Parts: sequence; structure tokens; C-alpha cells
Amino acid sequence: KNEQKTTGDGVSVRCVKDASIAPNVVIDDKSCPGAETVTDIDNNVYATVKIGNQCWMRQNLRTKHYANGTEITAGGSSRSYTEPYYYDYTETDIDLKDRGYFYNWAAVMNRSESSNEVPSGVQGICPTGWHVPSDGEWTQLVMYVAGQSNYLSSNNSSYIAKALASTLGWNSSTKQCAVGNTPSSNNATSFSAVPAGGNTSSSFINSGNNASFWSSTEYDSSRAFYRRLYNSSAYVNSSVHIKYYGYSVRCLRD
Repeated sequence: KNEQKTTGDGVSVRCVKDASIAPNVVIDDKSCPGAETVTDIDNNVYATVKIGNQCWMRQNLRTKHYANGTEITAGGSSRSYTEPYYYDYTETDIDLKDRGYFYNWAAVMNRSESSNEVPSGVQGICPTGWHVPSDGEWTQLVMYVAGQSNYLSSNNSSYIAKALASTLGWNSSTKQCAVGNTPSSNNATSFSAVPAGGNTSSSFINSGNNASFWSSTEYDSSRAFYRRLYNSSAYVNSSVHIKYYGYSVRCLRD
């Protein structure tokens, strides 16, 4: 935010508010060089994280508007394959700045065509200069993390969920190397995936149990690819789900 002030000698001074000091925004040596934060159309500020050659938002998207200012409708109890909706789940201890909103796939894509390209080329719901990751780009993230020994649990290249999961909010699990087993050791990558859960055909579910993220890649007319972390699993799961479900969104820098 710019504010103009005039000094006693009549000289105008332009002051710029530093968005990087917003609450819950962490800047460290894992932030993206030259893009330590990103601000959406609603002036929400997000931290970033560089993982391999990718620059990700470190928090879930929480905008109510597209980058051109068009409003996204609050879904409430409505479900749709084609009308864009966002959903807010307030009965959780996870702060909005971390959990973000849930969006159906129509809202995520903003009328863009499905893409599995790297990069996807789909701005969709993301801020200008950022895009919705394709399933291929999620695979790129997973493969990079799996190739770094310091991100693995029990030296197993499939056990990478803990490295991507946040340290807070996860329900406990006794399974070896699961996200919910000693969560204080999570988040080696600083990706900070929080267990926000999702919005299904009838209700909000699984807060504390999983983190689910849409991709820009369609499976068929009614389903699209997404990635999920479970509290009781060491894996990052890839699957498809119904497009009218509400899941979290992370954006990638172009």
C-alpha cells in the first residue's frame, strides 16, 4: 500500500507498506529468491518456498476473487461440476491463513481447459504470474523430494509425506513414518501442508486427517487428479476425485 506524506519543507515522500511482514508469513533461506511473498487480488499475502526448480506458495490459497476481480460464489451447501464455488470450514483449530478455502474444480480452473503440461499454463484461480499445478508438476515435486536423502523417512524414497506435511494440526498415528507419528519431525521441505480436510457431497470431512490439493489435470468429464497426504500414511497419494468436491489449492510461480 502506498501512502504519500509531505515533510515540513514541502517535499513529498512516498512510503510503501512492506507486505512481507504480514502475520504467519515466514521468509527464510528456503523462500523463493526474488519472490519471497506473493499477494492475491484480495491482498492476502503468502510465503513462498523453493523446492528443486519449483517455486510454490507455502500456504493454501484463500482468495474470494479471480485475478481480474471477478467474485467467486460462496458454495454453502451447493455443489456443482460447472459453477465455481469456494467453501470455508470454520470448525477447526487451523487458522484461515494456513487452511485457506476449499474450491471445486470449476473454481480452480476458471473456464480453462485441462492441462497436464509442465508448466500447466493454467492461471485459473491463481494470482497473476502464478498457475495451477498440473498432475505432471505435482509428480515433479514428488520425484524431487524422493531424490533427496535428507527428506526421506527410514531411507525409503516412497516415504516423503512427512517432509511435505506441517508440524501442527495432524491427528496422531502409531504407524511407522506416518505424518501423524511424531509430527514435530515433519516439514523438512517447508512446504507446510496442513490437514485442512475437504468438502464432499454432503459435508466437511477429515480435518486433522488429510491435506488434499487439486491439479489442473482432468481424468474424465466428472473427475480430476489431486494429491493427498494422510495422517496415517508415509506416502503422497495420487488419485482422482469428483470435480464438485472442495479441496485446497497451492499455486506455482510461472
